[in-house]
Amino acid sequence: MKQFGWLLLLAATSIVAQEKVKEPGKTDASKFRQMYDLMATPNMYRTASGAPGPEYYQQQADYKMDIEIDDRNAKLFGTETITYTNNAKESLEFLWLQLDQNLYARNSQSPLADSNEMEGSTTARRFTNEYLKERFDGGFNIDYIKDASGKPLSYTINQTMMRVDLPKPLAHGEKFSFTIKWWYNITNYLEIGGRSGYEYFPEDKNRIYVIAQFFPRMAVYNDVEGWQNMQFWGAGEFALPFGNYEVNITVPADHVMEATGALQNPSEVFTPEQYKRYLEAQKSYDKPVIVVTQAEATAAEKGFSEKKKTWRFKADNVRDFGISTSRKYIYDAMAVKIGDKNVMAITLYPKEGNPLWGEYATRVVAHTLKSYSSYTFDYPYPKAVAVNAKDQGMEYPMICWNWGRPDTKGKYDDRTKYGMMEVVIHEVGHNFFPMIVNSDERQWTWMDEGLNSFIEYLAEMTWDPKFPSRRGPAKNITAYMSGSQDNLEPIMSNSEVLRQFGNNAYGKPAAGLNMLREVIMGHELFDHAFRVYCNRWKFKHPTPEDFFRTMEDASGVDLDWFWRGWFYTTDYNDIGIKEVKQFYVTAEAPKNASTPKKGEQRVYMVAEGSEGFNDNLKKPLDLASVKPLNDYLTENFSKEERAKLANPKYFYQVTFDKPGGLVMPILVELTFDDGTTESHQFPAQIWRFDDKQVSRVFATGKKVTKIEVDPKQLTADIDTTNNTWPKSAVKSKFD
Repeated sequence: MKQFGWLLLLAATSIVAQEKVKEPGKTDASKFRQMYDLMATPNMYRTASGAPGPEYYQQQADYKMDIEIDDRNAKLFGTETITYTNNAKESLEFLWLQLDQNLYARNSQSPLADSNEMEGSTTARRFTNEYLKERFDGGFNIDYIKDASGKPLSYTINQTMMRVDLPKPLAHGEKFSFTIKWWYNITNYLEIGGRSGYEYFPEDKNRIYVIAQFFPRMAVYNDVEGWQNMQFWGAGEFALPFGNYEVNITVPADHVMEATGALQNPSEVFTPEQYKRYLEAQKSYDKPVIVVTQAEATAAEKGFSEKKKTWRFKADNVRDFGISTSRKYIYDAMAVKIGDKNVMAITLYPKEGNPLWGEYATRVVAHTLKSYSSYTFDYPYPKAVAVNAKDQGMEYPMICWNWGRPDTKGKYDDRTKYGMMEVVIHEVGHNFFPMIVNSDERQWTWMDEGLNSFIEYLAEMTWDPKFPSRRGPAKNITAYMSGSQDNLEPIMSNSEVLRQFGNNAYGKPAAGLNMLREVIMGHELFDHAFRVYCNRWKFKHPTPEDFFRTMEDASGVDLDWFWRGWFYTTDYNDIGIKEVKQFYVTAEAPKNASTPKKGEQRVYMVAEGSEGFNDNLKKPLDLASVKPLNDYLTENFSKEERAKLANPKYFYQVTFDKPGGLVMPILVELTFDDGTTESHQFPAQIWRFDDKQVSRVFATGKKVTKIEVDPKQLTADIDTTNNTWPKSAVKSKFD
């Protein structure tokens, strides 16, 4: 018995001891903590301000190419001489090149990287392509790689990447020239997929070629990644160095072509009448000039010239090269004034694109160049070309492919029209991101697609304020952000792991930037900072940190909380109204009120319906007899002083809760009994001390009948059912 009692005493003592122990310490988990834990350390290459540092460098790759397209057999043959300049301080033992066309090689690993299952039903064509046909062989065939003296170079192909071994290390400031000869079978992209290839027209047995990733291209080497030699699996696009290009492209003599760069021999490749129109278009600013007419294109597509013609292009300071050619093409163009220079807006399309393309496309290209230039920098290249190709939407320097056609009778609805305009604006806009502000698409899709989608939205609004934009407005991303967390990744995720590619890399970044501009920063601060970023990093290779830091550096707005939540997490915004209390001002003191000092007049605020509303007063408060606040101020302020004061008659304490994980500004609209409204905005920092709920008091001269959070849906609030007080003011989706 004594031993048992001793054990009880020990247990009791232990409990007492535990009660005296303080709660464990905590680390800084604030949503407003700075992002030192997430961002790369600034250095001499990339500064803490987000600007290139004094030691910033980038490599250069110059190309001279001779290309021939065999239209009979859909093959491409090429020879290129690459001159690579090493501007890094360190020496390079080897060079890495991208062989993106190997995605379609017969031994490609890309189809094996995706899970697949038998479907309950599918089309006969899809079943045949999947299980019965031998895989199309569309990969590169390398004939040789030689140095400047003609000596063969050792090389190793690793799927979509190729390492070329150097005879000796390439030191800082040195150049190395080498030549590659190759060929490949051009893909039918409508059957096999992809961003490049041809579209076949069985009615006239012709093809439209949209050719890109068609040559072995130098990979990027920089201070962040070293060599960016990540495999091309199909989603993450491209990382490429800048350089100068001279490209000669031989095609059948009846083809019409456009490509990256300035056309060097227009008088040789156009007929005399077409060349005359071509010169006329360079002086036409108000409407397009048809250089190659539909009648000429229709006549050409009935034949198949056995003669050849070579188009010569030259491009300075570009990161890539694209080609589009066909005998089916109509060609129209007009001049656009950008700053102090003329830029050509050009479109190529088959007769199947008319009348839609003839009516709108070139004008949309011109509008895009003007609009984007106004938010970033003056477009620096001599032209921008939009090509009509079925089911395509892809971009290269100065040229892009775009879907959108009327039906076989030439009819189209608004959905088709605006869809075509949307893709043209978007793809032409890619000239700015990433063709000039040259981010790493292989790693960060959002840095070009998200920024471009945001400016696309602004361009759509300046074209037509009622443009049915898919991306940009914050409300358009709420369905995605309210979805299952199993299918969401943070924006700051590699391109290849994104389940919902369009929403993650396009829609969410665009909506976030739109919120920064409309709600958090305002137009003036945002537009200045964004323009600074674009000008700092045009013709350079920015990282996400460079963007984040520049936006803060140039605006003076601390945005770490926004980058952390919106870009690095899958948290969502949900702010609601938890409670509203109306307070009354009275001189009647509550029972527990402290005694006023001698001669001091006190004012007491009592909430209707709250604990102690009447019971806690020394005598019950008659609401009908409550005097206006100004009556209580009479004894303490002169008439002149009172005239300068507001005279609110109603006081409302609103408690906001935050079921969502994101912090956001609180936008509030008050509606009064006379139908008028009043808007208030509280910065995101209102949540810094309490991440669950906060309160604000509104003093008004009129009675409030409705309070609503974010009435214009500017903050991507995923649940608006808790945004309104009283609840009876919430509109049903069936209203």
